[in-house]
Amino acid sequence: LTRLFRALTYTAVVFALLVFIGQGSFYLFSGFPRSIVPLSYILSFILIGGLRISKRVWLQITPEEAGGGEPILIVGAGKPGEHLIRSLQAGANGAYRIHGLVDNHPRNQGVSIHGFPVLGYIKDIPRIVSDEGIKNIIIALERHETGTIQEAVKVAREAGITNIKIIPEFSELLGQTLSFRDLKEVSIEDLLGREPTDIDTEEIRKFINGRIVLITGAAGSIGSELSRQILQFSPRELIMLDVDESGLFNLEHELKRLSPKAGLKAVIASVTDKTKIDSVIAKYKPEIIFHAAAYKHVPLMEDHPDEAIKTNVFGTLYTAEAAANHGVQKFVLISTDKAVRPVSVMGKTKRIAEMIVKSLNDKAETNFVAVRFGNVLGSRGSVIPLFQEQIRRGGPVTVTHPDMVRYFMTIPEASLLVMEAGAVGQGEEIFILDMGRPIKILDLARELIRLSGYTPDIHIPISITGIRPGENLFEDILTDEEKQSGATKWEKIYISRTENNIQMEELLNHLREFESSLAERSNEELRELLDRLISK
Repeated sequence: LTRLFRALTYTAVVFALLVFIGQGSFYLFSGFPRSIVPLSYILSFILIGGLRISKRVWLQITPEEAGGGEPILIVGAGKPGEHLIRSLQAGANGAYRIHGLVDNHPRNQGVSIHGFPVLGYIKDIPRIVSDEGIKNIIIALERHETGTIQEAVKVAREAGITNIKIIPEFSELLGQTLSFRDLKEVSIEDLLGREPTDIDTEEIRKFINGRIVLITGAAGSIGSELSRQILQFSPRELIMLDVDESGLFNLEHELKRLSPKAGLKAVIASVTDKTKIDSVIAKYKPEIIFHAAAYKHVPLMEDHPDEAIKTNVFGTLYTAEAAANHGVQKFVLISTDKAVRPVSVMGKTKRIAEMIVKSLNDKAETNFVAVRFGNVLGSRGSVIPLFQEQIRRGGPVTVTHPDMVRYFMTIPEASLLVMEAGAVGQGEEIFILDMGRPIKILDLARELIRLSGYTPDIHIPISITGIRPGENLFEDILTDEEKQSGATKWEKIYISRTENNIQMEELLNHLREFESSLAERSNEELRELLDRLISK
């Protein structure tokens, strides 16, 4: 209707000008009634618009008959709930019928949405289910309403409802008709969701638009999501670098399908190959580098510290030095909360990577920043896919310690934070997201079992296996020094500007010595060298 109004207004203005000019100058419209212009405008709008909205009006004034299909109860009488009802009415499905809604806002009590009443609060679900024989519940809430989603799922389960669906992200629905097949099962991300971070996407757009961007580790969980999101901000060219041939091939084809006209280039290379990395950066001349290439699995890196050092330490050093030598404007290192007071080999190597990029700021025109965050929901090798696989096998689900806690965030949120850091970072900062409250891994395991339709410790056992080498019960996101050194909170992001106690020349000397003797050292010697280096 808005587009129709705009088009008819333009037409009426042009028509009126022609009539005015024609009558006054050329007598082309001599004797033509000027009232035709507004009459034509009004009648065209009514008739053309009426044809387009007649079906929707008819569906809204003739609600579905109460007799057919299984009754559905909708949780949420806000904008997502209204959109859901309107979409389901437009694509009526005889197998289901909407019975009503529940909502926790007092202002929505007693109202009707497209003819369907709000029957009470979420706590009233058991009564409504019992009285009306409800077997299906659809949650139509914004993703940041985590507490309400958790309450709705809990109350619905207690009422005996097993078929609980949730709508996709509301941003995905704008301008689209939602059907029953678009509804999703409630996922752990929905139940562990966080308050949305206020990310300045316009600042990111200015940062990315029209520039050449290189992503190392592009086939990984963070690297691939970064690639997808960066494309939305129209870079001049996106260079995706990874040693994983199959992963890079799949990513390139996915992105070409999503954005056929985008300038994409897939490069097979390892960040541990100093010569190749230097030649790639010299050839493509990226203006921005996101360094996501790293080994991340804590237990594996305890057994293979040499590989962790090659990739996480020297891979970062080679890429950062090449960036500085070839005039890259911004270099963003993706780090981890395990770099804070690190006890694992992986955490120690990432801490040294942070030291490298901070030290290079003093010697190069490139602005080096780092982004530190916790565990990412659903990333490859993370605890959630592991638990899901164990549940599929019938258990047991293995938890290392009943008090083990971790911070979690979603992959899109982590990727946006990385881009935000690149956009606003001036050099030397370590950006840390305010990650809210940590989640107990044991609670996470139990919730995943419930989401799979089982009862914890009855259908699926949970086994406590003991803390693995390199693990902490709790992981901080800031060191004590960073907390005391004026680390400030800005739009849910901490910014740390701590100084390294070691100068770049001294750090490089230690690293060169480290590099030359890497193959000759035992695992224990490598661990001792890491400890010595991070204590500088």
